[in-house]
Amino acid sequence: MHVQTGPIGVFDSGYGGLTILNKFRELLPEYNYIYLGDNARTPYGTRSFEVVYEFTLQAVRKLFELGCPLVILACNTASAKALRSIQQNDLPHLDASRRVLGVIRPTAECIGQLTESRHVGLLATAGTVKSESYPLEIRKLFPDIHVTGVPCPMWVPLVENNEFDQEGADYFVQKYINQLLEKDPNIDTIILGCTHYPLLMDKIRTFTPAHIRLVAQGEYVSRSLKDYLHRHPEMKERCATGGKCEFLTTESVDKFQESASVFLHEQIHVRSISLE
Repeated sequence: MHVQTGPIGVFDSGYGGLTILNKFRELLPEYNYIYLGDNARTPYGTRSFEVVYEFTLQAVRKLFELGCPLVILACNTASAKALRSIQQNDLPHLDASRRVLGVIRPTAECIGQLTESRHVGLLATAGTVKSESYPLEIRKLFPDIHVTGVPCPMWVPLVENNEFDQEGADYFVQKYINQLLEKDPNIDTIILGCTHYPLLMDKIRTFTPAHIRLVAQGEYVSRSLKDYLHRHPEMKERCATGGKCEFLTTESVDKFQESASVFLHEQIHVRSISLE
């Protein structure tokens, strides 16, 4: 019997998910990918649970229509506010044989081996911090780990406006790191719980004490995907290979190409689509 194959879908509200996509393509270059950015309605971080759920479900439906057997929510806010509902309530009706995965669980899984003090910090958007998704996932796996979160509302705008390596960014990078370490001085590991933050990595490293480990998600999420496909050969078989990558946006194509160039160092072909 011939198995119908399709690309792996990667969804984000904006551009941050491109940092995850890059790591997927480094580690698993053989697969085809479709990246969908809901750039017209970004940011999700400040929106209510209901709205994030509704928007994310529209994106998952669209990627399923385009033939994706597997969709990764490469967005912490969508993973925090929509993933579980989609997995439990919607997948059974949409197509029980397909899968939707997020970025929080794989990040939580790696934390146990990384922290010695068992005090972990989280820097993320307000929505992700407020959702408590990281402490909940980490507590399930490692009940002894204490998680402290601080929202960083200025970091995404710094990245999206291409100011992340300018001097003006220093103040806001330092400010949130200091807030976090004031709340819990015993932190030895910090999760960068937003896919935009790797672009600020050099600055974050500069203002973080040297003994603290910084966890950017791309590396762990991509390893987790590789492991997932290894453990689920039936899904692996359904993921098309060929190394192709397609980009879709709900915004203007020109704007996406221009902004995406901060994250991607290649010429890309982008199509505009509607989710509503």
